[in-house]
Amino acid sequence: ILDADVTGPSIPKAFGIHDRAMGTENALIPSESKTGIQVMSINLLLEDEEAPVVWRGPVIAGAVKQFWTDVVWKDVDFLFVDMPPGTGDIHISLVNDIPMEGALIVTTPQPVALSDVEKGVNMFRNKSIDRKIFGLVENMAWFTPEELPENKYYIFGKGGGQQMAEKYGIPLLGQIPIVQSIREGGDSGEPVALSSRPDGQAFIDLASTLAKSADGE
Repeated sequence: ILDADVTGPSIPKAFGIHDRAMGTENALIPSESKTGIQVMSINLLLEDEEAPVVWRGPVIAGAVKQFWTDVVWKDVDFLFVDMPPGTGDIHISLVNDIPMEGALIVTTPQPVALSDVEKGVNMFRNKSIDRKIFGLVENMAWFTPEELPENKYYIFGKGGGQQMAEKYGIPLLGQIPIVQSIREGGDSGEPVALSSRPDGQAFIDLASTLAKSADGE
């Protein structure tokens, strides 16, 4: 995973990585989670992981480009790039410099989020960029309390992701609920998808569908 959200680099924490990335004169070696996921993030290069990254857009874009050109990955199946929200310098630099196969769009159901995500869809479909959109994921699709696992409460609205997928002709690849174990796993660095908990099945199903889409199935 290449963490391109330079000013909000949360990927290392989500995977329980605290060791700094290794570097040589000409190469950067990504850190690795205990489950074998390789990660490169600006947070892994800072002396203080809580220090803010106060950089201007072109400098941030240059750092992300360096992550692509200088990082030595090993045995790569898929390289995921976690982009920040918006359509700024980082996005333009990535789509111009990295031979990315396509994008996975993530949204939440409410209109205020969908309006921002639509800009991302239109950016990838712009003639000068023209990247495939594998599909859309609706995060925080509903709330299910642990004591009532069959109940669904649509606290952010219902069907926003489905409506957007239909509007743009994008497959809706998955819906991720608000579940306590998912939040706890992200905070503790133990992703629920890699655990034995049933709550991780939504991520397993999403990964399987995305892999098939990337393979052209």
